[in-house]
Amino acid sequence: MLNTWARCAVTGLLILVPAWATFLILAALVRTVNHAVAGLLAQFGISATPVVGLCLFLLLVVGAGAFTTHVLGRHLLTLIETWIDRIPLVRSIYLTLKGMTDLFQFRSRFGHSTVVAFPFPRDGLWALGFVMGQAPAVLQVHPSTQLSMVFVPTAIHPFTGYLALVPDRQLRPLNLPPEDAMKMEFSAGLYKPPAGWLNAPPAS
Repeated sequence: MLNTWARCAVTGLLILVPAWATFLILAALVRTVNHAVAGLLAQFGISATPVVGLCLFLLLVVGAGAFTTHVLGRHLLTLIETWIDRIPLVRSIYLTLKGMTDLFQFRSRFGHSTVVAFPFPRDGLWALGFVMGQAPAVLQVHPSTQLSMVFVPTAIHPFTGYLALVPDRQLRPLNLPPEDAMKMEFSAGLYKPPAGWLNAPPAS
């Protein structure tokens, strides 16, 4: 019973903390935009109400998204992130927050992957990974078996990690949804999946 309550508590924290942090950050951004344009709007007789701030914030978000989807925007974003990566404290904060926002893209990246356990980084040690598919022919360097591409995520950022080329015979599929595998990664093993997750997944 105690383990069940502890598992529920950890799961609740994993859901509520990112959601609450996201709400606080978005609310702060809306207030900042609203305050920044209050003086400008006052000159035109427009009151900077929260609704106006929200509309301007949405325009800012759409504009930033449209800009970064183009080649110039992506290049500029890469340069900014490279610059941020050189500042120790700022880098830690930025990567943590970016990891939270990237969770929204989790399903599109790993939602259909098979979760496996395999020896990593050496025999005798095991890691969880996501099978991303068969390795391209040019990388099939093992003479006697097929190699698969397996992504091994690392903290703090969920989409940084290692791409390993692993012989298929060393992969052990697990009865573990990708979402639960990520919860285990983020909680450093504190999250406990339901019993039976070490078994092979049921045949589809």
